[in-house]
This record gives sequence, structure tokens and C-alpha cells, in this order.
Amino acid sequence: MIAAAKLANCEEFAVKLPDGYNSMIGENGCELSGGERQRISIARAFLKNAPIILLDEATASLDVENETLIQAALSRLIKDKTVLVIAHRMRTVSGADKVVVLSDGSVAEQGKPGNLMNTGNIYPHMVKLQMISKDWGI
Repeated sequence: MIAAAKLANCEEFAVKLPDGYNSMIGENGCELSGGERQRISIARAFLKNAPIILLDEATASLDVENETLIQAALSRLIKDKTVLVIAHRMRTVSGADKVVVLSDGSVAEQGKPGNLMNTGNIYPHMVKLQMISKDWGI
């Protein structure tokens, strides 16, 4: 359990809990932040060691620090596994072997991210919009 927690970047906050790894964290982890709850989910996935991983908006609604910690943990978790990722952030899928773009409930485009940047319509548009919004400021 402790090895899985370390792989999932849980150790830093787990050791600070009142009873460390033996602490009660409340129903559905209500005593933890969203990022901490997600990292515990990743630790559980390490323990299960399933050959297929489904990630549904794994880094949505996270602050930058938690997103970085979760992405590092996910990189370790998905090594040598089949991974299905549902994401709206194009950065999340930029390293995928294959991207499937859905539009109105149907497959609109599919292929390697680099190829879709050259041949797609929706995917490159989404990437460009996110690049523009990345530099936005007040």
C-alpha cells in the first residue's frame, strides 16, 4: 500500500495526516482536497494493476500543482497498459497513439495527434483555441 501511495504521489500528504496512513479521511475522502482524492484513486489503480485503464477528465478542475503531480503518477500507472482517455484538454492527449474526435455523438476524426494537426478540422481547431486561451490574461 505504501509503495502504491508513493507511486501515486500520496506520501507527502498522507504522512501529515493525524494518524498517517491509518487516518480516517471521511466518507468519499471528504477530509481531502480533490487532487488528494484523485491521487488516492491512482494509488488504488496501482494496487489493482489492471491491464486497461480508463481516464475520464483525469486532470479537469485541478490546480497546476495537483495536475502536475497527477500527470506524473498517471505516467507511471499507464506504462505498458492500454489506456482510454476522455479529455477536453488537448495537452492531455498530445502524446496518444490515436485520438478519436467525437462530434454530435459520432466519430468525426481519428488518427495520430500530429497527423490530425495536418489533416483534421476539429482537432487542430481545438488545439489552436487552447493555445490562444493559454496566453490570455487581464
